[in-house]
Amino acid sequence: MAADQKTLLDDLVRRMDGALESLRRDFAGLRSGRASPALIEPVRVEAYGGEVPLTQVGSIAVPEARMLTVQVWDRSLVGAVERAIRDSGLGLNPAADGQTVRVPIPQLTEERRNDLARTAGKYSENAKIAVRGVRRDGMDQTKTLEKKSEISQDEVKVWSEAIQKLTDQYVKRIDDMLAEKEREIKQV
Repeated sequence: MAADQKTLLDDLVRRMDGALESLRRDFAGLRSGRASPALIEPVRVEAYGGEVPLTQVGSIAVPEARMLTVQVWDRSLVGAVERAIRDSGLGLNPAADGQTVRVPIPQLTEERRNDLARTAGKYSENAKIAVRGVRRDGMDQTKTLEKKSEISQDEVKVWSEAIQKLTDQYVKRIDDMLAEKEREIKQV
């Protein structure tokens, strides 16, 4: 394998890993009936004259399987944290208890589980589109190198096969992640 090919493949792997990491974050935000700090981490709180991430005004904990707690560091922000979680569109109903905000995670209905599974499917399709975009860029780069006479037609074929094989591996990983997330969501 030529150094140029290794460099190209390393760049493609890095970019495809980015698509997988983005998918992991998207999946973490999907409720599966179990409490997870990732569920409310993206919530933004009106504080200090602007909107800040929840993690900058308190620490999130999981004291039990269906409960999250947010230990708010500044007592004056407890109401704002409670409001931000309630208004986040996650279907959660937090309750303040001193400087702690308790967030019970309600049982998911069958309809809500199906909606979440569909959303997970959309997320995974977006990740596949991103991976295929990376593949297209890699293929374009090999064609450009061929036009500049830096690599031969035979090398283009070898590189293209390597890029396609890499793409297939990442698409399979995305499919596996989706199957796992759907199993988690459908679990009662």
